[in-house]
Amino acid sequence: MLGAEGLPRVAENAVLNANYLKEKLKDHYHLPYRQLCKHECVFSAINQTANGVHAIDIAKALIDRHFHPPTMYFPTTVKEALMIEPTETESKETLDAFIDAMIEIAEQTRTDPQSITSAPTTTPVGRLDETAAARNLDIASL
Repeated sequence: MLGAEGLPRVAENAVLNANYLKEKLKDHYHLPYRQLCKHECVFSAINQTANGVHAIDIAKALIDRHFHPPTMYFPTTVKEALMIEPTETESKETLDAFIDAMIEIAEQTRTDPQSITSAPTTTPVGRLDETAAARNLDIASL
């Protein structure tokens, strides 16, 4: 649908968005790969673990801030990985709001880690026991 001219532009925008996030967040989260990234950037929450906060806690805190959590714990070569894949359609305003949320979470891991490890608090159900859910599957047919 986008044609020969539109498809490269889509790819360029995805790369631009990922690198914009990388540059804005690199001082707040560990950046295991410093080179130019493609359509995704990978951070590590390893610095936040000193305060008892893990990547999964950051993902849950993003839910409270109305953002879909990033891919968790992948790639497996990065401890506490947060793989963020902004699409080419994200506006600068949305990217900036996400950046602000991630910076706020990073700051809270230092000042009030309990507020991050107890997230999400704004959802109909609280923090689920994901380990128990994975070990005791309850799958129903529709």
